[in-house]
Amino acid sequence: MTEYDIIILGSGPGGYVTAIRSSQLGFKTAIVEKESLGGVCLNWGCIPTKALLKSAQVFEYLKHSEDYGLKIKEYDKDFNAVVNRSRSVAAGMSKGVHFLMKKNKIDVIEGHGKIMTGKKISVNHSKKTKEYQAKNIIIATGARSRELPSLPQDGKKVIGYRKAMTLEKQPKKLIVVGSGAIGIEFAYFYNAMGTEVTIVEYLDNIVPVEDNEISKQLERSFKKSGIKIMTGAEVTSVDTKGKGVKATIKTSKGEEIINADIVLSAVGIKSNIENIGLEDVGIAVDSDKIMVNDFYQTNLPGYFAIGDVTKGQALAHVASAEGILCVEKIAGHHVEPLDYGNIPGCTYCTPEIASVGLTEDQAKEKGLEIRVGKFPFSASGKAQAGGNPDGFVKVIFDAKYGEWLGCHMIGTGVTDMIAEAVLGRKLETTGHEVLKAIHPHPTMSEAVMEAVADAYDEVIHL
Repeated sequence: MTEYDIIILGSGPGGYVTAIRSSQLGFKTAIVEKESLGGVCLNWGCIPTKALLKSAQVFEYLKHSEDYGLKIKEYDKDFNAVVNRSRSVAAGMSKGVHFLMKKNKIDVIEGHGKIMTGKKISVNHSKKTKEYQAKNIIIATGARSRELPSLPQDGKKVIGYRKAMTLEKQPKKLIVVGSGAIGIEFAYFYNAMGTEVTIVEYLDNIVPVEDNEISKQLERSFKKSGIKIMTGAEVTSVDTKGKGVKATIKTSKGEEIINADIVLSAVGIKSNIENIGLEDVGIAVDSDKIMVNDFYQTNLPGYFAIGDVTKGQALAHVASAEGILCVEKIAGHHVEPLDYGNIPGCTYCTPEIASVGLTEDQAKEKGLEIRVGKFPFSASGKAQAGGNPDGFVKVIFDAKYGEWLGCHMIGTGVTDMIAEAVLGRKLETTGHEVLKAIHPHPTMSEAVMEAVADAYDEVIHL
C-alpha cells in the first residue's frame, strides 16, 4: 500500500492549492479527484463564468460603439461560440493545474475517494478499488447547487449553474431564482445576450449580503438594462409539462404566474459530505458542515477539512487560504487563525461589486460611532473617459479610533480595487493614512482616496 504524509480529497481551489503548499513544505503528497482537476471553480464556476461575462461585456460595447465615436454597421452574437470560448478557457486552466501537480511532484489519483479508519482512503476508479495510507487526510470536497423542494432540478427546464454555462440554445425567457453572486452574474450575462430575464429574490434586497446602498444601485442599473426584479418573492411551484415552464411566484400582493423557457435555481449551495465515509469514520458534522477548529482539525486526530464543507464563507480564495494555513500548522509553523471578518467578496456582473468588512447597517447594529464617505464614479475623470460613470466607492470608519471598518464598491473594474482595503485593514490602517497615501490620477482607484476624504470632510472633487 502506497503511503503518503498528506492525502487531499478533492482538487478544487482548496484541494490543489493545499497540495502545492504541502509539497513545498516537503510532505509526500497525493490528491484524489473524481472528475476534473481544479474542481467546480476552474471547470464550472469562477473561471468559465468570467469568460462568459467578458463576451457579454464586449457585446455591450458593440451595442454602444457610437458613444465612443465608432461606427459598426453589422454585428451579431454566436451563442454557441461564446459557450465554446468559455469551455476552452476552463480546459486551459485545468491543464495548468495538471502542470502544477507534475511540477510539484504531487501524485494525482483519479476516482471517487472515501475516507476510512486508520487514516486510509479507498479510491474507486473504473470499478477497481485501491487503498492508500496517509499520516494526515484533508477533506476538500466542496459543494454543489442546492435544490429546493419547490424547485427540483431536471437539468432541462429547471437547471443549476453547471447547465446554465453550457446550454445548447439561448433561452428567450429566463427566470433566475436567488440573487447571490451566481444568480446575479447569470442574470447579467443572459440579459446582455438578449434574453428576457426575471430575478426572484426571497429577501427584500437583491445581493442581500451587500451594503444596502450597493444593492439599491445594482437594482437601478439592472432595471435600466431591462431586467425585471421581484424582491420579497418566492417560487412556490413550477409546472414543466408544456413547452416551457410555468413558475408560480408568491409575492406580498398575491400570486403571479410567469412563463419562461428555463428556470435557473441559484439559491445557495449544499456541501458534498455524502458518500465520502464521514459516518464510517465518525467525523462530526453539524448543519451540513464538517466541524473543525481554528486550524481545520476535525474531532478525529489526523483528519482535517477545509473549504465549502466547513462553516466559513464558501469562496475559492477562502478555501485556498484555509488549506495553506492547515498544512503550515501540520508542518509545525506558527500560524494565526484566519480573520473571517476581512474576506473580500466580489460579484462580476456589470457594474461589478466588491466589498470587505462591515456594512453601514452592521456597524450601527454594533453601536459604533462611524464616519461614512462616498465618492461617485460620475465625478471620476477615468470613469467618465471610459464611459463607465455608474457606481461609487463607500468607506466606513470608526469615528473614535479611525479604524477602517468596511469598504463597498460598485462600478467597472472594482473587483481589482478591493485588495487595497483588505490590505489596509490587515495592516490596521487609519483613514488619515489612506488619505495621505498618494493615489495615481486619473484612475478608478483614486475614488478610494476621495471617498476617505469625504468621510473626513476633506473631499476635493465633489
